[in-house]
Amino acid sequence: MKSKKNFNPFFRMALLLSIALLAGIATAIGLFYYMFSIPEPEGISLAHWPQTFTNNFSCWATYEDGELSIEQIGLGRLDEYGLWIQFLDESGQEIFSYSKPACYPEKYSASELLALGSSGYQNGYTVFVNSLEDSEEVCSYCIGFPYDIGKYMLHYNGSRVSRLSPAARGIILAALGALIITVLAYGFWLSRKLSDITKGIKNISLRTYQPLQENGMFGGIYSALNKMDRDICRAGQISEETETMRREWIANITHDLKTPLSPIKGYAELLADSSDKEKQTVQEYGSIILKNINHTENLINDLKLTYQLDSGSIPFHPKKVRITRYVKEWIIDIANDPTYANRDIAFGSKIPEQTVTLDSGLFRRAVTNLVTNALWHNPADTKVSILLDTDKRGGILLSVCDNGKGLGEPEQERLFERYYRGTNTKEKPEGSGLGLAIANQIVTLHGGEITVNSQLGIGTEFIIHVPCKNGEAAD
Repeated sequence: MKSKKNFNPFFRMALLLSIALLAGIATAIGLFYYMFSIPEPEGISLAHWPQTFTNNFSCWATYEDGELSIEQIGLGRLDEYGLWIQFLDESGQEIFSYSKPACYPEKYSASELLALGSSGYQNGYTVFVNSLEDSEEVCSYCIGFPYDIGKYMLHYNGSRVSRLSPAARGIILAALGALIITVLAYGFWLSRKLSDITKGIKNISLRTYQPLQENGMFGGIYSALNKMDRDICRAGQISEETETMRREWIANITHDLKTPLSPIKGYAELLADSSDKEKQTVQEYGSIILKNINHTENLINDLKLTYQLDSGSIPFHPKKVRITRYVKEWIIDIANDPTYANRDIAFGSKIPEQTVTLDSGLFRRAVTNLVTNALWHNPADTKVSILLDTDKRGGILLSVCDNGKGLGEPEQERLFERYYRGTNTKEKPEGSGLGLAIANQIVTLHGGEITVNSQLGIGTEFIIHVPCKNGEAAD
């Protein structure tokens, strides 16, 4: 089992902070030694080493009664480090030198000696100046170092700095402690927020998500998580509803296919069992078989057409047609169908003949589906009216209106769903449940739309709208 620390954002932040702190310290130390150190024979020393060496050289030299004495160890150190030295009396005249370059003079004025002590790197050396403090007579000396060393002096108010030093150290330590506490507190707070986000994402996948309050610095992220959860839940709900409808539809269409096949099989067996059937009986059985075969064929065609429309693979060949003439012919064909004998079907048009670009075969299927749907699912005395009109922009409006049973709001919202068959399928089980969905897809393919208005006990009206860009007055 893996340690929880591997997944704890606070632990990771503390680790990253520690690494960053160590990296900062290492970088600072590196920069310090890069800027404030020089190489010398014994290794690396800080840049103030030449001044310290110059000050300490006085322990190897004495100047009494005009006589200068230098211990051999001092000269050995000069040789070891590659340095030179020059001793001067109180007038600035050289009294002794060792390995001094020829470019340096033998006598200095007081101002020149002072300037030499503060001068920078020149002639291959940086020169430091000191004096023999224990001598009764003034004796100065200069030591040249083969290093490019900067000489800068900081001036400040000594009394104030000395008083502030303890307080400054306390303030710095307190500020550093406060900074560390603040960073750790912020890191802990941030880790909790990140943990909430991580937990939220995990809970969304497990469907156990609880909405987070959309405020604070992470309000946008919480809002996105809440929206994602709502969208996923909604998509899951739609998927479940669609799957339920699909199962119901498959069960219904399976039953619908078996319904016409049963009489086909039964009457075929009757014909096969006896050869002495009367001609009238044979014709009656044959007509029943043919009727059910046609019904089965229509179901199969509906299935094929709806999936062709859904996949966009159906041939679509729009051309200019006279809309009033064509619709009138389609309605006459429906009225002449023996299935709808004695039904009250009326057609009217409020517009003169008009040419519209559409696929006449597909569009006829859409109009026929709406009209036959109104005839099929209403009582025999229901009147179905088909009316052609135009909208304010010249677009075509085709209305299919009946005074039948009407539809409730839940049914209206789902009429054009592919698997939905409504609440009256037990009364009229012959339908495939695809007629209105097919009509809607065909009209959409033509750039139009279908709307429905219905009231229970009053009737239903379907309106097909074809945009004006497809319409023009006929000659």
